[in-house]
Amino acid sequence: MKNELFIKEIVFNREKVSDFDQYPFSIPLVKNFSNLKLSKNVTFFVGENGVGKSTFIEAIALLLGLSSESGSKNFLYCSKNTHSSFYKYLTLYKSGRVPTTKYFLRAESFYNFSTEMERLVKEDHFTELLNVYDGFLHECSHGEAFLKVIKNRFFKNGLYILDEPESALSPNRQMALLCLIDELAKNGSQFIIATHSPILISYREGEILDLNQGFKKVEYKETEIYKTYKLFLENSEKMQEYLFLEGN
Repeated sequence: MKNELFIKEIVFNREKVSDFDQYPFSIPLVKNFSNLKLSKNVTFFVGENGVGKSTFIEAIALLLGLSSESGSKNFLYCSKNTHSSFYKYLTLYKSGRVPTTKYFLRAESFYNFSTEMERLVKEDHFTELLNVYDGFLHECSHGEAFLKVIKNRFFKNGLYILDEPESALSPNRQMALLCLIDELAKNGSQFIIATHSPILISYREGEILDLNQGFKKVEYKETEIYKTYKLFLENSEKMQEYLFLEGN
């Protein structure tokens, strides 16, 4: 993993914001953000729901010219315009390397992506997509289709943005994804991944940034994800006794 990163730094042009009380600038993470330097081929964004993981992931994807719903630069569709304007206030500082491909995978809107892929084949006659994606994605389970995209469309020296990929995958499939990430990272690819998965963030060559703590770098066993899963799995009966106490 000696290749220079495609994205080296993300900078917030704060002087362009006229009102920090308006969404998305009112989000505490955004309000207090200035810049972020990336140092590893695989970067994980972790943090509680609502902290701003998807807001940042989406903004990066849009800055790369990708759809906010999933896909490569050729999938410029929009089922519903729900993305924020945050990306307009960010600057990505890149190296001189050009990725072989750029891709955004968002588990939340993957159904929309699969529908658009099918529409392009049936209505616009882009039949080559059937070979590219090895058939219609709606004919597979959510997890199978998700992994099929990665296996067929992720190449070495690529730039990949993933938003909560574990939502589509069983634990075994998450481990399969971990193997694919490792292989691609070792071949010059860069990943930025927002996740709640204790399996994915265990990746020993990755860097974990805790958005609850303003992008603080944390070790695997220091994360709330690891601590919470460990506590529950080792004490599931006692945890349920506590959780189900009357009045809790």
